[in-house]
Amino acid sequence: MGKRVSVFRHEHFNAAHRLFNPEWDDATNEKVFDKCALPNYHGHNYELVVKVTGEVDDKTGYVIDTKELSDLIKREVHKRFDHKNLNLDTKEFQNLNPTTENIVIVIYELLRPFIDSKMDLQIRLYETPRNFAEYPAS
Repeated sequence: MGKRVSVFRHEHFNAAHRLFNPEWDDATNEKVFDKCALPNYHGHNYELVVKVTGEVDDKTGYVIDTKELSDLIKREVHKRFDHKNLNLDTKEFQNLNPTTENIVIVIYELLRPFIDSKMDLQIRLYETPRNFAEYPAS
């Protein structure tokens, strides 16, 4: 087995969302989600870190071509979510609360089919500089 290396690609997108559970009344949603449940939505400047781990290819010297990885992220994530209202403009969150935890899982599921199965994939998403989620968890 060769030496495994992790390669990281940092991208960003901007999106609005509202956290709420439609089965609850407004008071319960506000109690659980605080200001994030306000009916007029709010936005974030999301910072996305995609980590791909695998063996270095003898011919290219790459684990993965970072230009191709960047293009994949732009096509599958940025185009789908950037400057969108996640609740209203995306099919992924029509029936899924767009918490950071759910967003990071969705992004993983969008990218995983395009990354060689011999490579590990991990997604980290910063909603704010102090709040972020990672999937799969390490």
